[in-house]
Amino acid sequence: MNYIIRSTLFRLIMLAAITVTQLNAHAQTDMDALMMDKNNFCTGFMVGNSSWKNYWEGTLKRDNPNLGTVGSTMIGVMGNYGIKDNLNILFSVPYISNSASAGTLVKRQGVQDLTLTLKWMPVETTIGKADFSVYALGSYSTPLTNYVADYLPLSIGLGAKTAMARIMADYQLGNFFTTASAAFFTRSNVTIDRVAYYTTRMHYTNEVEMPNMANFNLRAGYRSGKGYAELIADIMQTNGGFDITRNNMPFLSNQMNASRIGVGFKYNFGKVEGLSAVGNAMFTVAGRNMGQATAVSAGVFYIFDFTKKTNSKTQENESK
Repeated sequence: MNYIIRSTLFRLIMLAAITVTQLNAHAQTDMDALMMDKNNFCTGFMVGNSSWKNYWEGTLKRDNPNLGTVGSTMIGVMGNYGIKDNLNILFSVPYISNSASAGTLVKRQGVQDLTLTLKWMPVETTIGKADFSVYALGSYSTPLTNYVADYLPLSIGLGAKTAMARIMADYQLGNFFTTASAAFFTRSNVTIDRVAYYTTRMHYTNEVEMPNMANFNLRAGYRSGKGYAELIADIMQTNGGFDITRNNMPFLSNQMNASRIGVGFKYNFGKVEGLSAVGNAMFTVAGRNMGQATAVSAGVFYIFDFTKKTNSKTQENESK
């Protein structure tokens, strides 16, 4: 099956951190092996919810009666345009609402970050009876609003400008596939509204140096023209940072590690060409300075095929 599968499936990256229950609505195609055809534009929205009561304070797993259950709701608008069959550009903008069931922390909500991603498939070939493809991705995200990052765990984001590079490979034999990827994130400093802060020492500045991050993702499942179903394993690792100190509030530059497992699906509605439904569920099985979150999401997407309109205009001009 040496062809590009049309996809409307978008990813909901859910970093359910103790420092921020961040339901970050990146398009799923920055972590799957599906491409949008040239001159096709897929857009839609996703709704997600993540919640946790227990969290890891460093390596100590505990709860906090002053927080109760921390919940995050996300509504994301996303799109994916096929510049070429092997080159896509994606965008996502999420609206986040975070709250705690106990204590005095005030609910936070608002538009979070704009993320733009280029996805390139330089290799598409066959190995025996299997299809094999390689992808290279780069993305950039920046806050769209002046939200307060230094209000954890209820801040809607961390406030950093972030650049990401990802390499990914996909192997499909018949309808069964495996996709593996690795990514590196570099983050800008964040300015906070105080003149000094303490990590493992005093910093007499309002700029916080953010640690970089790495991500490793593995997916396996069944893929066909009707959609797919998959199992997911995901590891997020912070390269640096420090632990939350005992009984203190989290901070932007904490070390944030998480291992999650989950399931995902996509279903194409045959009666309406280009319309699909997507969803996933993830659970944090291990972490460091993270909430042990359960997260679910679902969305609806539609593909606009501008190739048909172009062909219609060409035929109309030729008939004149």
